[in-house]
Amino acid sequence: MQKDIYDRLISFLLGASWAIVLFGALLTFKLFISLGIALAIFSTLIYVISSLFLILLLDAFEVNKKRLAEAKKQTKLLEKIYAKHTK
Repeated sequence: MQKDIYDRLISFLLGASWAIVLFGALLTFKLFISLGIALAIFSTLIYVISSLFLILLLDAFEVNKKRLAEAKKQTKLLEKIYAKHTK
């Protein structure tokens, strides 16, 4: 099945987002470790939670795109059924 440019872009952004979350969490932890382990863990958790929220938004775009495609299929089917019964 061929993916359109929108699906490819969303897939790329999701992959890049996961990489940014992982490397960003490591970087955040290393930056804050000098201030204490508790602050480092807390700041890393805050970073990861906010980043995962952004990944959730990207996933929501993908789900809505699929939902729209399914609604279009159902609309075509309903139009065929309606046309068949109104003749």
